[in-house]
Amino acid sequence: MKIISAEFDRSAPDLKGCPNWNRPEFAFIGRSNVGKSSLINMLAERKALAKVSVTPGKTKLINYFIINGSWCLVDLPGYGYAKTNQVQRADFNEAVADYLEKRENLRCAFVLIDSNLPPQPIDLEFVRWLGGVAVPFVLVFTKADKQSSSSLEKNVAAFKKILSETWEELPGQIMCSSKTKSGRSEILGVIDESLKTKRGE
Repeated sequence: MKIISAEFDRSAPDLKGCPNWNRPEFAFIGRSNVGKSSLINMLAERKALAKVSVTPGKTKLINYFIINGSWCLVDLPGYGYAKTNQVQRADFNEAVADYLEKRENLRCAFVLIDSNLPPQPIDLEFVRWLGGVAVPFVLVFTKADKQSSSSLEKNVAAFKKILSETWEELPGQIMCSSKTKSGRSEILGVIDESLKTKRGE
């Protein structure tokens, strides 16, 4: 897939503020300081499409970026350090929960996990919650260039092991680095495949 155009469309405070259109949407979400804005810029090959802040958790709104005039990258607020679980409705951000649960345009959510860290409870709790929302999602392990391959594999394996204790089938996983652009073709490949398939098939 080639990105020909990428432009910011709008920021929505909640689900009601999201655009009324039929464009397919692909959402990106992760814990604060996971490198989400850098990843979006890397995918679109635009240095300042999404604002990169030195302050973690700066994104507070649902930000829309139209790609190639036909589909959207959606930058969701991070889920911070609030508590979530499988039983209670996610309380990390009501607008994000509404979007993930109810947005019909959403084709896939990419959940960003910092590969430099061992499994974090908030990431595991969010992924478990997301698994019950009936939205396809893929795990993207970010910052893969910042450590040795053995450390990366150890952290990813530990994360998968914990999920496998309660999941029969694990979600897809992509290793990614915004600096080296590794993982870019894999993420765009997931998007391209989804665009070729009608929703619900």
